[in-house]
Amino acid sequence: MKSSKIGKRMGRISGLLAGVAAFAMSSAMAVSAGELTVYTAVEAEDLKKYAAKFNEDYPDIKINWVRDSTGIVTAKLLAEKNNPQADVIWGLAATSLLLLKSEGMLEGYSPAGVEKLDKKFVDKSTPPTWVGMDAWVASVCYNTVEAAKNNLKPPKTWKDLTDPMYKGQVIMPNPNSSGTGFLDVSSWLQLFGEDGGWKFMDALHENIARYTHSGSKPCKLAAAGEIPIGVSFAFRGAKSKAKGAPLEIIVPDEGVGWDMEATAIVAGTDNIEDAKKLVDWSITKKANEMYNAGYAVVAMPGVAKPVEHFPANLLDKMIANDFEFAANNRKRILSEWQKRYDSKSDPK
Repeated sequence: MKSSKIGKRMGRISGLLAGVAAFAMSSAMAVSAGELTVYTAVEAEDLKKYAAKFNEDYPDIKINWVRDSTGIVTAKLLAEKNNPQADVIWGLAATSLLLLKSEGMLEGYSPAGVEKLDKKFVDKSTPPTWVGMDAWVASVCYNTVEAAKNNLKPPKTWKDLTDPMYKGQVIMPNPNSSGTGFLDVSSWLQLFGEDGGWKFMDALHENIARYTHSGSKPCKLAAAGEIPIGVSFAFRGAKSKAKGAPLEIIVPDEGVGWDMEATAIVAGTDNIEDAKKLVDWSITKKANEMYNAGYAVVAMPGVAKPVEHFPANLLDKMIANDFEFAANNRKRILSEWQKRYDSKSDPK
């Protein structure tokens, strides 16, 4: 008798627990449905615009942004490899995505309309694991007023920046935290060779005032007159010049590095359908027109409009960037750079 009552009671408790578990699962699904956690290195000022444009077409999908500089986002994704927290990566350097691809962390997906993109903006795998959005290209932001105060002459080449007259007058990004900094370093190793590249950076380091953790900051500082020379990217220079900054945007004769922002689905996401909707939308003409507000080069041919003050010869000076080299050697390059030059980096 007593045993029978205990059995019935245990049955009722088991049923209640099962009900609670089912409710918890349905609640968790309700919270995640229609929401995407998106990791990005897109400029913070552009994130609301990106989400607003996407929500014009998909009002029921909420984007929860996790934003930081390229190196930090990449490191975070690698640290979360066995327990991914992101659904989508929207706006991260292609070199970083190639690294994540090699770790098996990206979901292959061929978004609707991918055939309309320039092929160099699409991963070569079938299906592709990432698709490009836009490209940013290195340049030197040169403040003519501050340079004149310091009796400087404008550099014509990268190697000119090692001249002793520029000592303490140059700021560039730290490649461990900035995608712009990494494209600079990897391009110099390609342009000058392994030994020549490090020799150049040793000499350049003597003239560096400090290394920032943002790719746009050196140009912003040059535009504000805080430093004569900021190694940054061309669109930031054009944007600052359009606002009246006394900048000359210099494209070094040897050629310039470049990288592209790209989008990918994180393997293992629980919200694959909404993730696919975002990636589909990210390569539309509407999205590419939005990217063109911040970048002169976008993935869909025929969309980009001329940008005021953007150097006319810049596209011709883009090196034949070996993205596989940059991705496969990223860890080694960053470790070596850190060992040699990190003493002048801004505090994190």
